[in-house]
Amino acid sequence: MSDPFRLDGKIALITGGASGIGEATAHTFAQAGAQVIIVDIDLPRAQSLAQSLPNHASAHRCDITNEAEVQQLFSKITALDMLFNCAGIGLVGNVEETELADFQRLFRVNVEGTFLMTKTALPLLKKSRGSVLNMGSVAGLVGVKRRFAYCATKGAITALTRQLAVDYPIEIRANCIAPGTVDSPFVEAYLEKYHHNEKDKVRVELNQRQPLGRLGRPDEIANLALYISSSAADFMSGSIVTIDGGWTAA
Repeated sequence: MSDPFRLDGKIALITGGASGIGEATAHTFAQAGAQVIIVDIDLPRAQSLAQSLPNHASAHRCDITNEAEVQQLFSKITALDMLFNCAGIGLVGNVEETELADFQRLFRVNVEGTFLMTKTALPLLKKSRGSVLNMGSVAGLVGVKRRFAYCATKGAITALTRQLAVDYPIEIRANCIAPGTVDSPFVEAYLEKYHHNEKDKVRVELNQRQPLGRLGRPDEIANLALYISSSAADFMSGSIVTIDGGWTAA
């Protein structure tokens, strides 16, 4: 029997693919046989990663919030089987602490970027009956203290994923991963920006926030992304899959 988790002959595009969960997923997809297209604003890092991967991986710089850049990116792509909208940014603050410009910036990257990439990729994905996988969060399912804008964007990602599955039930599959806190450059940047003088203390608190007692690992999220994007999950569409150490079960 063939391995349903293999991606041989498939082409996968990963935004935010040069670091963190995106980087781990690039490795995982490439090891499973996919040709990976790494899209990131950090081109040197993306190129370095692409050179380390098999199957003719490639790297492209693209600001996913810029429609012209997204269209230019896809002018170079002739076929696509998987789109993983992994790029995203965060912000700390309740509604009173959140400035309009910061709120709008989060929506531009986390939501509008996902919209632009999905809209532009859709003709290729419909040809291959491909898969759209969006990066959600537990913050899109439950309230997280002082994450007003971030929760709002991830709630939008949850909703647009389900809506895609309803509009295109036969043409594509659309799903969403909702991780808890993952040990990644995203978290390290948060600690550096907001808790520079108490990193160790806050890191302990972040570990304890998951009932399992630790942060997730990027490779764990990547393995779930592989399953959802593979033929093993062919009956899955419109699903929001938590991987959060028990956070949303509590």
